Amino acid sequence: MKPLDGMGGASIFRVKEGDPNIGVIAETLTELGTRYCMAQNYLPAIKDGDKRVLIVDGEPVPYCLARIPQGGETRGNLAAGGRGEPRPLSESDWEIARRVGPTLKAKGLIFVGLDIIGDRLTEVNVTSPTCIREIEAEFRSRSPEC
Repeated sequence: MKPLDGMGGASIFRVKEGDPNIGVIAETLTELGTRYCMAQNYLPAIKDGDKRVLIVDGEPVPYCLARIPQGGETRGNLAAGGRGEPRPLSESDWEIARRVGPTLKAKGLIFVGLDIIGDRLTEVNVTSPTCIREIEAEFRSRSPEC
């Protein structure tokens, strides 16, 4: 469970079915029902990190930043202590980005960050898509047009 408008891995809770704290976690995240929160299935592939894939004017940037959780942690966000690992997009990343890119462009969304865990799109970030500096720093020397 996590706040709908959160960032940086703040206030993310991993809960299991029957957890006695679910109610109080929901109350806390929603500030007693005045805000929204979301529940997301736990994806075991998070142990290998999530990837931030950037979309610019409907087109994917060919590199992403994998955000790898520290041992025992499920959050890979850099602000939560995750380690960033720039890498080229995988075939699955390309497929996801190419599928949603045209729709994002049609909606007037010029700069968007997609979060992908394994082969699943988990978030579309339109207000604060981060990680471009980390990606650019790694790949600028390899590809001057980056």
